[in-house]
Amino acid sequence: MTPFADLLEKLAFTPGRNGKLTLLRRYFAATPDPDRGWALAALAGTLDLPHVTSSVIKGLMEERMDPVLFSLSRSYVGDLAETVSLLWPEPETYDPPSLDEVVTTLLAASRSDRPAVLARLLDRCGASARLALIKLCTGGMRVGVSTRMAQTALADDTHPVETIEKLWFALEPPYPELFTWLEGGPEPDVDLSLAYRPMMLAQPVEDRVPTLDPAAHAAEWKWDGIRVQAVATPQGRRLYTRTGEDISESFPDIIDAMDWYACLDGELLVVRDGEVAPFAHLQKRLGRKRVGKKTLSDYPAHVRAYDLLDHAGEDLRALPFTKRRARLEAFGSRERLDISPLIPFDTWAELEAQRDGAREAAMEGLMLKRLDTAYVAGRPVGMWWKWKRDPLEADCVLMYAQRGHGKRSSYYSDYTFGAWVETPNGRVLTPVGKAYSGFTDKELEELDRFVRNNFTERFGPVRAVKPALVLEIAFDAIQESTRHKSGVAMRFPRIKRIRWDKPIEEADTLDRLKAMIA
Repeated sequence: MTPFADLLEKLAFTPGRNGKLTLLRRYFAATPDPDRGWALAALAGTLDLPHVTSSVIKGLMEERMDPVLFSLSRSYVGDLAETVSLLWPEPETYDPPSLDEVVTTLLAASRSDRPAVLARLLDRCGASARLALIKLCTGGMRVGVSTRMAQTALADDTHPVETIEKLWFALEPPYPELFTWLEGGPEPDVDLSLAYRPMMLAQPVEDRVPTLDPAAHAAEWKWDGIRVQAVATPQGRRLYTRTGEDISESFPDIIDAMDWYACLDGELLVVRDGEVAPFAHLQKRLGRKRVGKKTLSDYPAHVRAYDLLDHAGEDLRALPFTKRRARLEAFGSRERLDISPLIPFDTWAELEAQRDGAREAAMEGLMLKRLDTAYVAGRPVGMWWKWKRDPLEADCVLMYAQRGHGKRSSYYSDYTFGAWVETPNGRVLTPVGKAYSGFTDKELEELDRFVRNNFTERFGPVRAVKPALVLEIAFDAIQESTRHKSGVAMRFPRIKRIRWDKPIEEADTLDRLKAMIA
């Protein structure tokens, strides 16, 4: 456990990608199996440990120290895992478990025994190992390592990252066959027919449109759902998210309709009578392990295909977009599946007029795809572009703040903001969203200073702030929500500008926000 804890600490304080790759390569080279395999899974997000909730960890800590003192300490530190790792009683003798012992012990523990098992493991660790252990249990590494970066750290001239990606979804942690192959053994003999294919992603177009050749690009709508990959072969059927998460259980209506042999890249939507429903309707289906008949009936799922990656066992990804598109159109529409149409255009001005109507048409914007491009994993430059609709904007009042995580654990960096509501007792603020991005490091320091100088009440780690600052919020969409007191929920809110100059009385009302709902 100690080597893994040291790795996490170094990764957290190493900002550059190359520095992180060097740390990962050294760790994988020096660490024996199966510890390095479990570490790889933890960093790549494929380690499926039983989740231990924050309340359980908090309860364990409160058994060992005064709850009020712990609450004050947590408020000061800002991060639960860090607070517990620092305050947990030090053992008389250190006997840190291996990473393999931690994983196998937690996997074997029943739900009722898990808190006691975790406590015994924490009793054997020093502060750094305790922090790593809690991060494992809560599922939040937050050290700036993606699945792709972890795979890249394993790659070399003999074992290209593309091959590792291809094998990845057919292998299970702690990846013994993978490491055997990387060290000179045979390539894993696995069935890749149902494996996830790493997706091709787009770059923001920003101001590049005038420099692109219209005749060299195709355009299509960017639908407002979630990107998925649907794979069906004689061996089975799978539905993956853009990150490779298998969501087949949540969409049995899609799985049952996949009576074909292909791998399709597309958008998962809710469609009724040919009309795409708002994203909020799709959210009713996401994350559910069991889906009732009423949910299946009320929120019928549908895949709108963008690309054909494999057909009847033939890998099409090396073909140019034009040929893949022709194969997709020949494949045709099926039950719960149709093809995203291309948008004809001759000039960027024509296409921009289409984009300007994207919000009214309930679209996220446009996708531009170079006609000669193969389907390349990752986000290659100059091949695909996303030309999103302009964001909505609102002036809101800062109401609450909370410390961030990792490098931001010393700053109040998560901000809840509100809009005005008319009541019989006058105007009051009601929370309408939360943002933790869009500002510079300097602005973060200014906001943190404002919170510290103006907080009025404490609710655990949350600080109520005197209503005195307007934030200009940009967001992609707003929708009705029964989960929020205000009755609305914003999609992807971020702080566009800090309005130090604007009186809070001039901030927007909840009625104005509701008027923006499509």
